[in-house]
Amino acid sequence: MQLPPPATPHEAMTRVVSFFEQLQPADLADLGQHYAPDARFKDPFNEVQGLAAIRDIFRHMFATLQHPHFVITGRVEQGRECFLTWEFRFAFSSYARGVEQTVRGATHLVLDEHHRITLHRDYWDAAEELYEKLPGVGMLMRWLKHRARG
Repeated sequence: MQLPPPATPHEAMTRVVSFFEQLQPADLADLGQHYAPDARFKDPFNEVQGLAAIRDIFRHMFATLQHPHFVITGRVEQGRECFLTWEFRFAFSSYARGVEQTVRGATHLVLDEHHRITLHRDYWDAAEELYEKLPGVGMLMRWLKHRARG
């Protein structure tokens, strides 16, 4: 569904928050309403540029996880920039099926002059939020964390 362009950066950010919280596989066709064609995306596992590459990251998320969804827990805006805090909730498809996991993180978004995302940078601790929850690897990560504390 084509939406009218947002009038202000605040309106654009409100739409983006709603988009992320309600994101479903079918919504990926509308990614261009929120992201600029040459947008950049970076998280602990990916660094890509362009709408197609960003769409592929979200497709992979839906293909490999059960019931992935975002809950936005905070938002700070300044002009065309926004910082979101969030919880990403999901279950692994390969093991511990049905057991909801939560990753906590933050996102820095920058809008272009058309109020579309031109930079999407996610910040979260892959070791604490993901690796420690994996069998085998988790034990090693917790041991390393304990040793590093001194």
